[in-house]
Order: sequence, then C-alpha cells, then structure tokens
Amino acid sequence: MLAELFAVMAPVFFGASLGYFWIRLGYDYPVEFVTKLVFNIGTPALVLAALGNAEIDAQSFGRTMLGTLLVLAAMGLASVLMARLLGKNWKVIVSPMMFPNTGNMGLPVTLYAFGSAGFAYAITAMVAVSLVQFTFGALLASRSGRPLRTLARTPTVYAILIATALLLTDTTLPRWLANTVDLISGFSVPLMLITLGVSLASIQVKSIAAGFKFSLLRIPAAAAIAYGVAQLLGLPPLAQSVLVLQMSMPVAVYNYLFAQRARREPEFVAGLVFCSTLLSFLYLPVLLAVLN
Repeated sequence: MLAELFAVMAPVFFGASLGYFWIRLGYDYPVEFVTKLVFNIGTPALVLAALGNAEIDAQSFGRTMLGTLLVLAAMGLASVLMARLLGKNWKVIVSPMMFPNTGNMGLPVTLYAFGSAGFAYAITAMVAVSLVQFTFGALLASRSGRPLRTLARTPTVYAILIATALLLTDTTLPRWLANTVDLISGFSVPLMLITLGVSLASIQVKSIAAGFKFSLLRIPAAAAIAYGVAQLLGLPPLAQSVLVLQMSMPVAVYNYLFAQRARREPEFVAGLVFCSTLLSFLYLPVLLAVLN
C-alpha cells in the first residue's frame, strides 16, 4: 500500500520540487508565457483528449459536473462561517474555500491514482471549477463586471462544448485530430506541476499559522460535503472517489492571483495556498488509502 501511495505522490512532489528549486537556484522561468500556453492551448487539448475518447457516459458526466457545482455552492456558504472563525472579510475567504487546485495538482494525482477512467471524471470536476472560478471568481476580483466577456475569450470553454457534443452523440474525433490533440495535451500536466512549484517559491508567505488553521478546517469540510453530494446524486463509485479527491485538493494558486488583482490581502491568501499545498503531501496519501 505504501509503495502504491508513493508511486502516486512521487511524480507530483518531484514535479513541483523541480519548479521550486529552479527558482530558488536563481534561474528564470517565464510564468506568464507558460501559464498562457497551458491555459489557452494545453488545457483545451487536455479536455478534448480526456473527454473526447473517454469511457464516460453523458449522464455520469452531467451528474459529476452537477455534483461539483453543488459542492462549490456549499463551500461558498461555509465561507461565511470560516470568515468569522478567522476574523476575516468573507470576500477574502470565499475564493480559497470554493476553488481547490483541481488542475495543477488534482489532475496528476487522479491520473496516477485512478488511471484514465478516473482522469475523465477529474477533468469534468476541473471544468466545472474553472467555469465558476473564471466567472464568479473573476467577478469578485474585478470591478469591471464582465465575467461573460472573459468566459467567451476562454478556449477551454469551447473545448468543453465540443467534448460534450462528442459525449452526447457518441462520436469520436478523427484519428489524425485525436492524435494531434493527444500529443499537444501531453505537455500540460508536467508544466502544471512545474509552474505550481515556481508559484510556491515566488509568493511571499506571512500568515503561516492562519494558513494551517484554514487548511485543517477546510479539508475535512470539503471531503465531507463532496461525499454527501456524491451519495445524494448516486454517482458511480469511481466518480464519488474522484469528486471527494478533487474537492479536497489544496487552495489553487489562481486565488492568490485574484487576491492581488482585487487587493484583498494577497499575502494572507498566499499563506493559504502555501500551507494547504504543504499539508497535501501529508493528508492526500491518507485520503487515497481511504478512497481506494
């Protein structure tokens, strides 16, 4: 069991460590370029590659996405209580509560833990989180009031629509296109992990105690809510496990970026990202042992 858990977590740990020590050694890393590359090209290709030929029926896809949205809504409501416990404004807490790192960390962990079958459910959860994060999350972080415009300029949205159409019509991509998408999607997960490490090495952390307190409260709450929602919707066992795992991921780095944009205590949010990610290397093996 320990060997299996190490096999799952090792690629994630060493991938993130590569980015972390790359920055600590003083080397340059084009974060903006890599982020745009992964977000605009790699992630859409990953969605098409994972869902376009996935062994997941449209009903399970829809229920998993609905389950994710319900968990996000429940976590959003729970952020009011969390804000009171930490003595913070709810607008500072709501995004870290709602949006876990289902991409950079969630996808690799799920892939190595549950294989390609579980990976399709992980992509579904990530898609739902991304849709809410780049609408509601972006609206909270900006006063422009144009979340729909941002969404319309997001290539992943169109990849989601195409993949959903393929699922609903039981159609597969042409072989030449499937091979191309699969090849391009291959760089996404490694770059996600390296960029995660770079981000952890770059952010300034000042609220260590609050970060650990937040993580110790959020993680069991997210896992319990995800499990309850999965039971309520009658998700397949594999989808249940993946939903619980994805919703229990550490705080996404994007929350720190949004906090910077909105000028809502970015140093505090950086502590939440850093501490929750460090703790994840301790609690994720335990969670995987329970889910497997």
